[in-house]
Amino acid sequence: MRQEDRLGLILERLSRQNTVGVPELARELEVSQASVRRDLARLEEQNLLTRTHGGAVASGVLYELPMKYRGGRRQDAKRLIALRAAELIPAEVTSVALNGGSTTTEVARVLVTRPRLRVVTNALNIASELAVRTHIDLVVCGGSARAESYELIGPIAEATLSGLNPDVAVIGVDGISARVGLTTHHEVEAQTNRAMLLSAEMVIVVADGTKVGRRCFARISEITAVSDLVTDSTADPDAVAELRRAGLRVHQV
Repeated sequence: MRQEDRLGLILERLSRQNTVGVPELARELEVSQASVRRDLARLEEQNLLTRTHGGAVASGVLYELPMKYRGGRRQDAKRLIALRAAELIPAEVTSVALNGGSTTTEVARVLVTRPRLRVVTNALNIASELAVRTHIDLVVCGGSARAESYELIGPIAEATLSGLNPDVAVIGVDGISARVGLTTHHEVEAQTNRAMLLSAEMVIVVADGTKVGRRCFARISEITAVSDLVTDSTADPDAVAELRRAGLRVHQV
């Protein structure tokens, strides 16, 4: 397992239980205790945790993992979700909007095989990957950079999106439920994502099973703004059933 993936798993554990122990992490990650201590030291340097005798505690509350530590989490599922989402985008579509996130990044990697496609994104990492693809017509929003998600957000990004009309928007979320709708952790990010969603003719949400039935602090939009959800087989069956009753087409991979 790559160190970046280990760091993400350590932070994920801290976000759930606020404390971790070196021996338990070594067993779970299948590495030496010395490797775990080095991982904890690296995270402490970034002020993401505080080391203690035998482990570490969270520095504050980790509501959201930094983007660079999300890549290895449920990667196989996210790749399958991306492939299915790409299949839902009609062949005649010429423009697609993508917000930030590890799953939408996978969607971008699938879409690069399409000829003559215009991609609109507010995600710096997606823009970096697509900028070298000469057959992709890339449009990047301006705005303020948010380190946790690599997204450009705020009034400048929203003004750019309000003047565009992409055929399809593929939106990653931190939570989706029939009652609350689409949600994320940060209120300004939610408003920018809403602007992207409202600019498109068709909206597809991509979210792994951990996000289904979950609610987060900031609301992006109601369920009725979305046509399709692509998730995986681990999604809570009751939450999936509620979303389908609300009129959403749910695709599980």
